[in-house]
Amino acid sequence: MKYLFIMTVLAVFIGCGQSQRPLSDTDKQRYLAQGDSIATEAQKALIAKLSQAIQGNGVEAAVEFCSMNALPLTDSLSRLHSVAIQRLSERNRNPQNAIRSEIDRQAWAQIEEIMQDANAGKKHLISQDNDKVYYYKAITIAMPTCLSCHGNKEEDIKEAALTVIKEKYPQDLATGYRMGDLRGMWKIAFPENE
Repeated sequence: MKYLFIMTVLAVFIGCGQSQRPLSDTDKQRYLAQGDSIATEAQKALIAKLSQAIQGNGVEAAVEFCSMNALPLTDSLSRLHSVAIQRLSERNRNPQNAIRSEIDRQAWAQIEEIMQDANAGKKHLISQDNDKVYYYKAITIAMPTCLSCHGNKEEDIKEAALTVIKEKYPQDLATGYRMGDLRGMWKIAFPENE
């Protein structure tokens, strides 16, 4: 019994003394490429479905689609790629997309800095927390259609769409954007020891 206690204490001390192994440049590039590929696929899938909804029944249908299908869509892509995909924002529409963790807050601050750099190519980064690796990529207001749901309430969003937004998302924070603004970020959590 004494031996088991000593071994347990030793294991805890050894485990606590281990620091995270920094990613090599090769690993960073691999995670950046893989994360970018997955985030691009997710963005395209979401835009395609929103475009279909808008063409079929207007902007209100796109809001309806998002409220019911955006999270299941990212969940299905998460399963397909064996990762965890999220969309996060400081000004979220869906409360499930709120930034909650310190590592996500730090990534948001870094993405905001990258957005200020006109010379920055891709607006993405890799973050590491112990053995976990996270990919983050900026989501911007890149098309005028985005303003139909996320623009100025008085100028860009029609009353019918605003009514559905208020109904589906009573605590909505995701309006008042202009073209090029940072709207949110993709977060892809890779499995440990990938």
